[in-house]
Amino acid sequence: MPGTVTVNGTTYALPRRPTVAITVDGCAVDYLTAAIDGGHMPHLEALIAGGGFSADALSEMPSLTNPNNISIVTGVAPAIHGIVGNYYRDSSGAERQLTDPADLRAPSVPAVLRDAGVPVLVVTAKEKLRRLLAAGGVPAVSVEHAATQPIAPYGLGSAADLVGRPAPHIYEWDASIYALDIGLAAHRHAGPLGLLYVSFTDYVQHREPPGSALANRFYAAFDDRLAEYLDLGFLVGITADHGMNAKHHPDGSPRLVHLEDTLRAAGLHGHAVLPITDPYVAHHGSLGSFAWLYVDPAGRDTAIEVLGNTHGIAEVYTAAEAAAGFELPPDRVGDIAVTANRNTVLGRSTAFHAAAPIPANLRSHGGSYEQRIPLILSETPSPGYLSAHQDRPFRNRYILDMLLNGCA
Repeated sequence: MPGTVTVNGTTYALPRRPTVAITVDGCAVDYLTAAIDGGHMPHLEALIAGGGFSADALSEMPSLTNPNNISIVTGVAPAIHGIVGNYYRDSSGAERQLTDPADLRAPSVPAVLRDAGVPVLVVTAKEKLRRLLAAGGVPAVSVEHAATQPIAPYGLGSAADLVGRPAPHIYEWDASIYALDIGLAAHRHAGPLGLLYVSFTDYVQHREPPGSALANRFYAAFDDRLAEYLDLGFLVGITADHGMNAKHHPDGSPRLVHLEDTLRAAGLHGHAVLPITDPYVAHHGSLGSFAWLYVDPAGRDTAIEVLGNTHGIAEVYTAAEAAAGFELPPDRVGDIAVTANRNTVLGRSTAFHAAAPIPANLRSHGGSYEQRIPLILSETPSPGYLSAHQDRPFRNRYILDMLLNGCA
């Protein structure tokens, strides 16, 4: 077995001990701060105080689940791996979910490590993400399908059988905790695993703010599992795919800008695509703080001016500006990119969103205000590693590099 593999231009050392990277979906830094300050995460607090590494980091833009998880497992930006959102409009004009492995343009680190003989496993809460993360033959299971998905190639039966209890529903607070339990059970029964990747769902973060009773319950359970991973000798990395912010008025109604209505009032026609769109509408009602607009060339400059002067909108970019500034593939972006401010979401039109209820007290993500996330390792990378990368900003996509190369 070679001592290294090269994936998307980065050389990674093979794991020398069990290593787990955990993506806590929707985990704004304030969630961990509130949980630690409230005494709900003593093991994480001790880890950081006892020689661990902790920094604020940035997610990719848009700050959404699919592009960030894929950046984490590939180690590169969406411009290289090709996943620009949960949902997009393709070159034919068709709108669809970005969940097909054929949409990927880069291999993942787990896939290449597997090919090198390293025992790897991916566990996700959401089935939509499992398909992408399984690309390249990576063994992968989801909490949603734990009753029927085997943990291949380890011959352990279904994930639910392995854990010893049925999986919670995806809209229950402990669905992500169950994902951690699958990883623990797989390691104990088939291990040792070389690399384990665990990706959460953000049901709790969409529902409740940091420091709430539900959030504290969730992070306390996470902390208990963290202790189990550490006791088993895992090198642990923790990050998030994006943060989360409140997007509602005091009465619970959403702070919402309908982009197509805004353009129509100015005498313009535009079609909005909301890349947060996915099957989990109870989380966010397909409303986030990033959108693509498709506008005829003759009206684009006027549309950019109108949107830039609209209350609740933070930034407006041309396609070229968005592709360059956010490191996105130019052939998968809209004509105009729009981001909202911290407390606002972007929709299509009043008529479009009247068809489905919008969650009360909406909390959501997608914009630049949800890019701030935690980056925590159970050990501090070597001085040589940190010095070599001192000019590189901390991003979630570097967590596997930091674990495998920095903490080796």
